[in-house]
Amino acid sequence: MFQPDVAPGVHRIEDAYTNLYLVEDGGRITVVDAGVPPSWESLVSALGRLGRRPADVAAVVLTHAHFDHVGFAERARTTLGVPVWIHENDVPLAHRPMQYTRRRSPLRYLRHRKALPVFAALARGRAVFPPPVRELRRFSGGALDVPGAPRVIATPGHTLGHCSLHLPDRDTLIAGDAVVTLDPYTGRRGPRIVARAATADPERARSSLDAIAATGAGTVLCGHGEPWHDGAQALVEAARTAPVA
Repeated sequence: MFQPDVAPGVHRIEDAYTNLYLVEDGGRITVVDAGVPPSWESLVSALGRLGRRPADVAAVVLTHAHFDHVGFAERARTTLGVPVWIHENDVPLAHRPMQYTRRRSPLRYLRHRKALPVFAALARGRAVFPPPVRELRRFSGGALDVPGAPRVIATPGHTLGHCSLHLPDRDTLIAGDAVVTLDPYTGRRGPRIVARAATADPERARSSLDAIAATGAGTVLCGHGEPWHDGAQALVEAARTAPVA
């Protein structure tokens, strides 16, 4: 699914219940997160609908390195010759995306019937077999030298190096999986922290909600679920009341 202009100059692609975003700036594009491997075809299709070409992609920035967010990152690097950026603490995970830290086995969530379509879609999308990213550019903070110049907001907890990307001039925060509006492990909708099956440190993830609220962004774009247009503060307040599954 392609959804243009979920924020000014920011477009959403959803495959297998997983989002990635295109940030346009001066005819160049930053891809934020890389979905599942078949999301490459969705990217090429979306670029065509925008009147752009794959050659207009200047960079891929990963909010974190879980298996369902690195799908075509290596392909973009080798085919388009673009850098793949990630927080320095998630570099080891990008090399081995399935070796992520979690608090519970994913098998415990098979009882959640609403999550079964998500699991099936991830399986069809070959999400659990993403190519590792072999070369990476590391960041730790500040503004990235990529189209859109997003500001790095540290939001660890989901992974050790998880970051959100703030676009102040667009009143938008791309939050990755620091907070979601769909938990893929339970199928529950509404703002929340992802289930313990994919969260390294739930307590730290809760603390990172403060950084999200502090941006004051009017629009928050998550790694799973629909865009949120009612402000970062309201999103965080709702997420704090939702239990971590």
